[in-house]
Amino acid sequence: GVTAATHYDGGRNMIAMITGAKRYVLSPPFACPQLGIVTSREHPSYRHSMLNFGRVTLLDEDDGTVEMSKREKEWLRISADAPTLSTVLKAGEVLYVPSHWFHYITSLQKSAQCNTRSGMHEEGNENFGGLEEVEDCIKDGDD
Repeated sequence: GVTAATHYDGGRNMIAMITGAKRYVLSPPFACPQLGIVTSREHPSYRHSMLNFGRVTLLDEDDGTVEMSKREKEWLRISADAPTLSTVLKAGEVLYVPSHWFHYITSLQKSAQCNTRSGMHEEGNENFGGLEEVEDCIKDGDD
């Protein structure tokens, strides 16, 4: 299905699935260094990952059907160790994504959703991190 690259939003995000279904793979803010996030503000994919996480399961394939650069394999191995939570959001359900949580989205069916954001939570959480962890992760790209 159609995918949205792993990224974070600064605001709290509520997603209501109207029809269809999507898989959301969530990672907490402190996982940022493991997700291959683009840190240059000038890059069109800033705050997104260039990695195709759908290929993680193909890392050990040796049948020649999957071409992957050494760098892509290295980053996918790093990201495979990132903490994640996966859920399928179906029609009639609502998902809350806290500020600065990373999410990778795959459409499983033709779908429609409605999102609303409600401001930024800056403090984060001692178990998962927050704005500070994400800013530390992306600050090197601002040089």
